[in-house]
Amino acid sequence: MKTLATIVFMSVALAVAAEAQTVNFDNAAAGTAPTGWTATKTGSGDAKWTVEKDDTAPSKPNVLKQSGVATYPVCFKNDTSLKDGFVEVKFKPISGKEDQAGGVAWRLKDADNYYIARANALEDNVTIYDTVNGRRTERKRTNMKVATNQWHTLRVDFQGSHFTVTFDGKKAIEWDDQTFKDAGKVGVWTKADSVTLFDDFNYGAK
Repeated sequence: MKTLATIVFMSVALAVAAEAQTVNFDNAAAGTAPTGWTATKTGSGDAKWTVEKDDTAPSKPNVLKQSGVATYPVCFKNDTSLKDGFVEVKFKPISGKEDQAGGVAWRLKDADNYYIARANALEDNVTIYDTVNGRRTERKRTNMKVATNQWHTLRVDFQGSHFTVTFDGKKAIEWDDQTFKDAGKVGVWTKADSVTLFDDFNYGAK
């Protein structure tokens, strides 16, 4: 017979699991931006966010691809609103002379106000930023190997003012900040001429 403590634990575990969501873009139409997402950019230029078939996708057949050139291409899920939780994505940096970046955004208010954590294959580092009124400011950086043309996993756990960034299962950055305290949307991010693939976008509340 199950004890009350066991039942309570299982109920809590199921509730947490129920709040986690995964988007793999496999039911989206190829050649267009995914429905229910805002495919845009911070700053100037022309971001190009499209769902594409890719044989290397962690969950086949489709990925989300950014192949345009803009200051900071960003694509966020419209129906999300998280204050405390996590956001995670698998990404593959393909090319870019100025940048080869893949990132996640959280507590996003709009295309000009959000937090970002990103990994860069040209610089071999993981960095956390805030973007306020369209201006991005670096807050903390860790040197880590980020290979081009390989799939990586980037995750941020955020609770109150404390943020933990994990890259390929290894803790990269811990940082505290109170710039954005309220719930916001989550999404993915690149920079400049980065051609980057994204798959298995996961998020959930805590």
